Amino acid sequence: MPDLDFRVTGVEPAARGIVPLLHFQLEIENKPETESIHTVIIQAQIQIEAPQRRYAEDEKERLKELFGPPDQWGRTLRNRLWAHAQASAPPFTGKTKISLPVQCTYDMNLASTKYFHALEEGDIPLLFLFSGTVFYEAEDGRLQVQPISWDKECSYRMPFTTWRGMMDQHYPNSVWLFLQKDLFERLYAYKRDHGFATWEQTISRLLNS
Repeated sequence: MPDLDFRVTGVEPAARGIVPLLHFQLEIENKPETESIHTVIIQAQIQIEAPQRRYAEDEKERLKELFGPPDQWGRTLRNRLWAHAQASAPPFTGKTKISLPVQCTYDMNLASTKYFHALEEGDIPLLFLFSGTVFYEAEDGRLQVQPISWDKECSYRMPFTTWRGMMDQHYPNSVWLFLQKDLFERLYAYKRDHGFATWEQTISRLLNS
């Protein structure tokens, strides 16, 4: 019976992605090495392991919205869900490498985006939790099916510059902010009434008033 192990070996942004998209390089190893794997359907839950890194003072200030004051982090600094991803592996024996795509967003209403935006440098510690289905060939040649073991996981430290560079490419010097419709209409009316050409001018005036 297959016994799969997973390891993330790298990450890079999609070169021509319409939306921000990261490709994680995923190495899959099976034991026994001579067993023929027909395909693997993979689901991955990706968590941010927030307690697994140090934070500068400015980062701690920006992370208060997520975790509260730093003197409370002993009980509030916990893993946060980032994303779910899916992929499939072609036939192989022994080892194979595939790409695990993860679509990203700069929506500042999401906890994961707030976390990434708060950082200045270093690595982002990630935990990958795997599930799915393995299709393999038994010794008698028959096709067999079994689930991926529930305890399969791996950690990876993604360079912050990878995420930052991708977002700067898609949204240069900008972020996304979601507003409820009634609040947007009030803000839009304020912009029209004062003759502001841009949203930046509108919000700047409100902040300085």
